[in-house]
This record gives sequence, structure tokens and C-alpha cells, in this order.
Amino acid sequence: MMFEQKNDVDKLVESLSKIFSKTSIEDVMTKPPIIVTEETRVQQAKDIMRVKMISGMPVINRNLSLRGIISIEDIIKVFEKGKLNDPVGKWMTKNTFYLNKDDTIMKFLELNEKRKFGRYPVVNNDMRVVGVVTKLDILEWLFKKLGYIYVHDKIRFDTLNKNYISSITEENTDTNTLDYKLKINYNNVEMIGLGATKLKKFLTDKNIDKDLVRRISIAAYEAEANVVIHSESEGNIFCWIKDDHIKLVIEDFGKGIEDLELAFKEGFSTAQEHVREKGFGAGMGIPNMKRFSDRMTLISSSNKGVKLEMLFFFKNKED
Repeated sequence: MMFEQKNDVDKLVESLSKIFSKTSIEDVMTKPPIIVTEETRVQQAKDIMRVKMISGMPVINRNLSLRGIISIEDIIKVFEKGKLNDPVGKWMTKNTFYLNKDDTIMKFLELNEKRKFGRYPVVNNDMRVVGVVTKLDILEWLFKKLGYIYVHDKIRFDTLNKNYISSITEENTDTNTLDYKLKINYNNVEMIGLGATKLKKFLTDKNIDKDLVRRISIAAYEAEANVVIHSESEGNIFCWIKDDHIKLVIEDFGKGIEDLELAFKEGFSTAQEHVREKGFGAGMGIPNMKRFSDRMTLISSSNKGVKLEMLFFFKNKED
């Protein structure tokens, strides 16, 4: 796909960024940044930009604090005046627009809509430069994230449409209340989806509506994946079929979730890279569970495991 106009790129970044609107700039920016000091000669800055193939750099003082930006446009002016041996601090653009590392992608879009600069320095709370962010950085991050999500969704689809033959034992305890129970095998990433697949078959055999079974199996798959990837503990899937809804409870006894607010952010993941390479850890597990269930409650704290409850109402019986 080619973009013939600059506006096309802007529209694509804006459209995709809305999906991950709460993602922080720190997750997206290029780091460490390529920087120069106020004392650096303009000729040196020009050579650095040529070698690194960039159009500008943050300028810092000796305390690493942001002082300005030196861009190709600035260097052209210096070149015309034959002043390439002057220090960068004399010719840099001083009224610099920048982002904080804790700002979100949406903050970038708002700033870029007004200023239309190619790149922005990223600073920490002490105004020290910690990175640089461009539209290309955001596009690359978004496409990488969407790639993870595509692979994850494809694996989930393929898994839920397999007929597994497994040695995992299904247990029905207290049949007056609990309809289905299954232990989650947390030792093998390749087995993710086994429990959700067997739950899907169980519900299908009960003649539950196909669309409802699909929603439940997707949510169960995501919950099962979270147990295997993050908990480092065994877990269980429980299911109750009620008059007007189906209740699903997934629990584990592992390390828990330290920051629930972060866990609910689309795209946030603590999965290790080798797990991501297998198509897991896209950071959409909890958001997908919330999306496919009618009601969801998640209880967790550090080192105390996770207990997740999801309700799925039969058609025309929602409260």
C-alpha cells in the first residue's frame, strides 16, 4: 500500500492511534535519542544528521536538559551565511514543542495537528531528554502491535475450531450447582486454548446458542492464555448454566496483577518476547474479555492470584 499524500499518513496514524489511545509515548518513542549539545558545531550536527538520516535533533545543555531543536531548515540558513563553525546553540530553534514520556499517543496527535513538525523531543519530569518521537515511530509501533493481535486472533480462531483429544481430566463437582470444571495446564504455551475448546464443545452439546458459545469460548481462551502466560501457577475454569445467563469463573493462584488499571489498557502487556513471538501477549486479553462478556469482575493483587468472573446473558434476558 502506498500513500500518495501526506494527509493519508496522518489519517492512518490518527485512526489506528484511537485503538491504543492510552498508550504512553515512552512505549513508542525512539530511545536513546540522538542529541547534540549547545556547544556542538553546526558542521558536526549536519554530519550527524546526514549519517543517521534524520531531519533534526534535540539540543541539550550539560545537565541533559532540553534547550532547543536543530533542524535541516536551521542548517540551511547557517550554510547560506557560511557559519557552519558556529555553535548549535546560536542557530537552534529555541521555542521547542515537546512531549512528556507519560503523555499518550493522543497527546502526540493533538500537538501534531497544530504544529505539523516531523519530530518531537520527549522529556522526563526533570526536563531531561529521554527520547524522540515521530509519526513513523508511532506507525511502526502500531503495525507491530496490530501484527501481534492478528497472529493472536488467528491462533485463537484455529485453536477453538480444533477437536482436541487430551489427557486432561474434566471434573464435575457438585452437579446441582457447578456444571463444568477444568484444570488449566500452565506449563505449556502450546496448549493454550485446550480448556476453552473443551468448554466450547461442552456448551455446544448443551445446545447453547452458537453466537453465545462463540463469545464465551473467546473470552475463556483469553482468560486461559493469561493464566498460562502470566500467573506461573495452575488455574481452573468453572462454568454454571443458569436460567437467564451463563457464569464463567477463571482463577489462578499465581503472582497476580500489580496494576489493574494498566492491565485494562489495550495493548499493554508484560509478556516476554519469546511468548510474543509465538503469537501471544498482544495486550488485548482483558479488553477482549470485557468486550465479549456482558458483565465482568476481576479481583487480583500482587502474589495473591487472580479471580475473574464473567456473565453472558441469553438473548432478550439482559437486565
